[in-house]
Amino acid sequence: MNDAGVLAASLPHWDMTAVFPAPGSAEHLAAEALLVQLIDAAVAAFERHPELGPAAFEPATAALERALEHARTVHAYIYAFVATDSRDARAQSHLSALQQQMVRLTQLDTRYTAWVGTLDLAALVAASPMAAARAGVLRRAQQRAAHQMSPDEEALAAELNPTGALAWSQLHGTVTSQLSVALDGDQPLPMSAVRNLAGAADRAVRRRAHEAELAAWERAAVPLAAALNAIKGQVGVLGRRRGWETPLDASLFDNAIDAATLAAMLQAAREAFPDFRRYLRAKARLLGVPQLAWYDLFAPVGGAGRVWSYPAAQAFILEHFGQYSPRLRQLAERAFAEGWVDAEPRAGKVDGAFCMRLRGAESRILANYTPTVKSVLTLAHELGHAYHNLNLADQPLLNQETPMTLAETASIFCETIVRHAALAHADADGQLEILEASLAGATQVVIDITSRFAFEREVFDGRRSRALTIAELDQAMLAAQRDTYGDAIDAATLHPKMWAVKGHYYSGSRSFYNYPYMFGLLFGLGLYALRQQHPASFDGHYDALLAATGTADAAELAQRMGIDIRSIDFWRASLALIRADVDRFEALVAQRTAPQAGPGAG
Repeated sequence: MNDAGVLAASLPHWDMTAVFPAPGSAEHLAAEALLVQLIDAAVAAFERHPELGPAAFEPATAALERALEHARTVHAYIYAFVATDSRDARAQSHLSALQQQMVRLTQLDTRYTAWVGTLDLAALVAASPMAAARAGVLRRAQQRAAHQMSPDEEALAAELNPTGALAWSQLHGTVTSQLSVALDGDQPLPMSAVRNLAGAADRAVRRRAHEAELAAWERAAVPLAAALNAIKGQVGVLGRRRGWETPLDASLFDNAIDAATLAAMLQAAREAFPDFRRYLRAKARLLGVPQLAWYDLFAPVGGAGRVWSYPAAQAFILEHFGQYSPRLRQLAERAFAEGWVDAEPRAGKVDGAFCMRLRGAESRILANYTPTVKSVLTLAHELGHAYHNLNLADQPLLNQETPMTLAETASIFCETIVRHAALAHADADGQLEILEASLAGATQVVIDITSRFAFEREVFDGRRSRALTIAELDQAMLAAQRDTYGDAIDAATLHPKMWAVKGHYYSGSRSFYNYPYMFGLLFGLGLYALRQQHPASFDGHYDALLAATGTADAAELAQRMGIDIRSIDFWRASLALIRADVDRFEALVAQRTAPQAGPGAG
């Protein structure tokens, strides 16, 4: 077995036996049956009070929350098997059956929202401690109720979704997870492994992987374009029927921010594009090329770089989480000890990384770990999500639903803790590697996210009148990439099929699954800077902020920390932290590439 095989064999798979022994086991089947019973009980709680007045609020809310909480656990359990092996027919079958029950829950949740929209909320909150504890969620439910179709229309939309946008989304996940790519006649590799070659040290390997990847996406483009058109078409139609002027308006509401906040952030990002392009040009100098190609974006720098074994990554994260907070370290210790992490890249497993809540304060983390500092930072990032879930665990279930804009708060914060610690312990080569990993990620979140946002807006605009062709999707993506990366990337090497790669475009429930990541990065950096300035008073307020992310809009929560997110100055200050990293990276590159004095010089 080669070194890569030894590494893969040592990487953990998450332990789901703590929940049920296996999919289809007696315990799992009993949990599925219990979910049906809980949904039936929630429906009955509504039916006992046909008028759904204030007297019904507490029993109906309690029944709904019990069903939602159990559904979250059952769904996360079975999705853990689908996400790590899309060929698992048994797990796929259970997931499909579960989706029928999720339709019933969606219908019930829609009915609950419409009901809350009819109540005198002030009187209800004054009379009911349960309502008072959920006041922020109920206020948003009243606002959402104004954007609902009739009950029958909403019920029909929910019932059709599993054979509509959700089915198309699953098609994307199945096709992409099973897509294999052959390089130079070798054994085919899963797409996730081929995309990981973007970080190969050999430029020729990166180029071949990039070209083979593009060819594979071209072969899969017909079903993926059909899926994208179908999903965006459904989202657009339902949005208009619900009274949203544009899908972006609905997205802003879902993400608990307003147009002024988004405009301030995007303007600050555009102002910072020259700094990101400066980083990309410095990287080109370090790689010895006149201009970066797309396949150089994730090229390693700083020599071979430290090899981060998985145990070394665990130890480093625990040490530096502990220096910030014993509670944060304890969370990470539990995650590692109890098998919360699935780290091995393998065929059939989805690409990328994520963290999902399982039950109570317990989460599960998917990663595709490689022995690089980038993977260490990704692991710290996902553990930050688990820490956020820990802080939410004592909240009523309705208060735990966090908008995407705030969902990245703890993850960026934890990633920044580990990144700064790694920089402090690194030599010049190590600093280059770490800064590169950080700046490559920030470039994706600021530059590339801006391109994704522009692309998605273009697709929604075009989809109002007709389905877009593959060529039109390609051209829209290329135009967005040229606008954002500018001349820092060789235009001949751009990635026209990025619309096929990113699963975020294929969500029927969340549109513009992009700008919230920029918000999360810059908001998390701003909070980290605040903690550096006021460590004594920060920590308690920070955990309280995380616990409250489902209860108020982003501007209100930020104000509690003394932050005005509608001011462009806040976003400029966060971007200035990235600019400082660019300056440091440029200085290290200049030292590395400076001409050496010859014999007798001077």
